[in-house]
Amino acid sequence: MAFDYKKEYREFYLPKDVPEIVDVPKANYIAVRGAGDPNEAGGAYQRALNVLYAVAYTLKMSHKTDRRIKGFFEYVVPPLEGFWRQEGARGMDYARKADLRWISVIRLPDFVSREDFAWAVETATKKKKLDCAPAEFLTVEEGLCVQIMHHGPFDDEPGTVARMDAWLAQNGYENDLSETRMHHEIYLSDARKVAPEKWKTVIRHPIRRTGER
Repeated sequence: MAFDYKKEYREFYLPKDVPEIVDVPKANYIAVRGAGDPNEAGGAYQRALNVLYAVAYTLKMSHKTDRRIKGFFEYVVPPLEGFWRQEGARGMDYARKADLRWISVIRLPDFVSREDFAWAVETATKKKKLDCAPAEFLTVEEGLCVQIMHHGPFDDEPGTVARMDAWLAQNGYENDLSETRMHHEIYLSDARKVAPEKWKTVIRHPIRRTGER
């Protein structure tokens, strides 16, 4: 059976409907950076997703090519994720989507080296006839965070975030959002196939003890 990150690392992909603290270890990702409204038809965000999935599936299917990746095992491509921020804002203003800055990512298995990654980018570019050069090998160590499962449309997230913020204040923590520690979402539903009211999204914020710097 193929290795499934959601099932094997449930604590990071399947949180409860109430806030919880998690210490997130270092992980490697395929990443594409961009800016602007993610809902723009044919916009930068949609193009970024095409690149992410092209590289992700090239790596997943590498065992059917001449490329032999050391330590390879069959796995389910992990879910799409996104790191989000806005210039001049500590949180997220969902009415200002055009001002969003984002890093869209898909987790990489630990056995994927930078050399394997470069091969996948080059191979996907040729086979898919798609410029995959924007893809980068990104390592992120999120550290101490609060997370929760959000149910419903993305525009309803402020209510869920408010619940997290209230919980933090009651338990001696505060958000530690910055240009390097960002609002993080993990998308567990296929928005093309699932009604918005049934979407499941992990929302994760970096935190620190209140008063710590």
